[in-house]
Amino acid sequence: MEKYLAELNEAQLAPVLHKDGPLMVIAGAGSGKTRVLTYRIAYLMSLGVDSFNILSLTFTNKAAREMKKRIADIVGNSEAKNLWMGTFHSVFAKILRIEADKLGYPSNFTIYDTQDSQRLISSIIKEMGLDKDVYKYKQVQSRISSYKNSLITVKAYFNNPELVEADAMAKRPRMGEIYNAYVERCFKSGAMDFDDLLLKTNELLTRFPEVLAKYQERFRYILVDEYQDTNHSQYLIVKALSDKFQNICVVGDDAQSIYAFRGANINNILNYQKDYEGVKVYRLEQNYRSTKNIVEAANCVIEKNKTRLDKVVWTHNEDGPLIKVHRSSTDADEGRFVAGSIFETRMQQQESNGHFAVLYRTNSQSRAIEDALRKRDIPYRIYGGLSFYQRKEIKDVLAYLRLVINPNDEEALIRIINYPARGIGQTTIDKLTVIANEYKRSIFEVISHMDRIDLKINSGTKARLEEFVNMIRSFQIMNTNADAFALAEHVSKKSGILQEFKKDGTPEGIARMENVEELLNGIKDFVEGQREIDGATGALSEFLEDVALATDLDKDTGDDDRVALMTIHLAKGLEFPYVYIVGMEEDLFPSAMSMNTRSELEEERRLFYVALTRAEKQAYLTYAQSRYRWGKLVDSEPSRFIEEIDDKYLDYLTPIDTGYRYKPLVDVDIFGEVDKSKLRMQKPSNSAPPAYHKPSEEKLRKLRKLKPDISEPIGNNQQDTSLAVGTIVEHERFGRGEVIRLEGIGNDKKAEIKFTNGEVKKLLLRFAKLTIVS
Repeated sequence: MEKYLAELNEAQLAPVLHKDGPLMVIAGAGSGKTRVLTYRIAYLMSLGVDSFNILSLTFTNKAAREMKKRIADIVGNSEAKNLWMGTFHSVFAKILRIEADKLGYPSNFTIYDTQDSQRLISSIIKEMGLDKDVYKYKQVQSRISSYKNSLITVKAYFNNPELVEADAMAKRPRMGEIYNAYVERCFKSGAMDFDDLLLKTNELLTRFPEVLAKYQERFRYILVDEYQDTNHSQYLIVKALSDKFQNICVVGDDAQSIYAFRGANINNILNYQKDYEGVKVYRLEQNYRSTKNIVEAANCVIEKNKTRLDKVVWTHNEDGPLIKVHRSSTDADEGRFVAGSIFETRMQQQESNGHFAVLYRTNSQSRAIEDALRKRDIPYRIYGGLSFYQRKEIKDVLAYLRLVINPNDEEALIRIINYPARGIGQTTIDKLTVIANEYKRSIFEVISHMDRIDLKINSGTKARLEEFVNMIRSFQIMNTNADAFALAEHVSKKSGILQEFKKDGTPEGIARMENVEELLNGIKDFVEGQREIDGATGALSEFLEDVALATDLDKDTGDDDRVALMTIHLAKGLEFPYVYIVGMEEDLFPSAMSMNTRSELEEERRLFYVALTRAEKQAYLTYAQSRYRWGKLVDSEPSRFIEEIDDKYLDYLTPIDTGYRYKPLVDVDIFGEVDKSKLRMQKPSNSAPPAYHKPSEEKLRKLRKLKPDISEPIGNNQQDTSLAVGTIVEHERFGRGEVIRLEGIGNDKKAEIKFTNGEVKKLLLRFAKLTIVS
């Protein structure tokens, strides 16, 4: 037996040794599925399977690179290079470039990202004279994306009365026209969006049986990672390619299916055994990542789901500490708790910042965490925020480079035809767009043949348009023999972009210039890296494809020593020694928008399962009693997911709030103070006072839990009546001070405080965190 196989346990070894026929590996969190996939590929090659005949599909380029590196260590670099391995989009983009002419596309077609698609849809909505508040471009783009992933082409849309009716009912009757115009404009521009990479591959394999036969013969062994995350379009491609030889291996975990909002269909993995005959099922149930307490707690939660495959995840790891649960009064307090806890753990355990992750359900929750980390001087990095490649200055340089490769790319052309300013105004661009649409030609073709078309544009503007065309053509000539770095450096100078930032001179302008410099550094690194790859040249087209197909997690996550902040969706596939899951509140997690059906709630539960199983040593669950939502402070209650975990796995850092509290609907202050002098005197009762009965121990325990923590600062929606002018108070940010004035009533009651540093602050008492000193 091969030496590397000795590293596998019995459960991992079985699917690796399975050579022919369909198999499914149900892999629990942290069970070593990547190792199984990697060693299975290496083992197939050791049995004589040609590396050219193996297709391995992943969901991130990073995962593909790591697998390829591991395989190269076993079978050698030259053989590993021959593998078709990458994301669905990158592999199918490669096939589409080879076969593009069959679909009427150039082989150098542009790949539009979400921002490009949204800009184009926005301009179509404007040209059609539609109300942009009804036809919101982001919603329209999302709807078109879901059509494509469900294989609803423009023709299929208009042939489906229910879809047309649904859009009419939603007061968007021209949705189909927008979809049609968008598809036509992309085709005219020689561009495909992300969803087209799947839709057009399906079209290619369906309309051209000889192409399907060619790739069925090529890909005799197919491996699919994270199969539970595949959508309908991906499912159909994999089914078609694997149909002839049926040597297909899928690896996944139904408990980690969390991308339904992107079209992922959990039924693909649940029904896999019905799709292929004689499927052999293997289970990886031993978790190598997390402590027993974390694994068992995660099991408690996921077993509440009715729709799931049969498996029980277990671990030989130590019990580890209990999962810590913390209640804060507000989201700002929650941030301070997280920052303080990270600071203390880092000091006590000598841990690096990179060992901590803060996970949240929505991006907006990061603000309070960021504020608290900054105040503690804890470095952090946010993942999934504005990508480097989405910054305006970077998009501008990339638009020039895209135009060099594909001059018909209208989104790129419109973006930079007058940037830096060269006297070509919006009126001219609108005229060019109308004429280009009339002639069914690209704008670049129109301005390249201005002498043949009556443009009704003045001679000065025409001259500037000619200069622009000549500049792009000079870049194209240079592209025939220069690598991506040399060309990008030349373009950023000759286009005037760098000069523009130098003229700016502001800190923002300098930062933009530094970003362009960083882009050039990245292109240089890319060109150097391409030298190691067989058949790669380091050309501009290779770099642009690499950028277009980069996924959220392809950025390195572990190099610099910073606390990681990200949504739970982005955390999938990662692991950290210490994980803080914040915002564990009803209507936030589970999300209020995901509780209409059982399937939506089960997806939220799987999302929590993913979050919890990212932790290796210690997990924290935190929630706030009130949180700012849409500028208003709203009361919150703990998430049901905390209750679903058996108490024996939890350590409550704050007492469990089990008390019943009625929230009055009327403001108590409208009634004023009771004037006791006007009360009718009542006869004293002759009866003896009631006997005192000591509460039971159980009741005492509950009462102790309900007893307010005297160390809690006053404020935060609770009016404090003991404050008076002259009271000495302590504020956690401003220090010690004296109350010099009180004003307002009820929720608007304010205290003016003079602090020892001389500052006078007026604080709203329902929010102020004050502790009375004397």
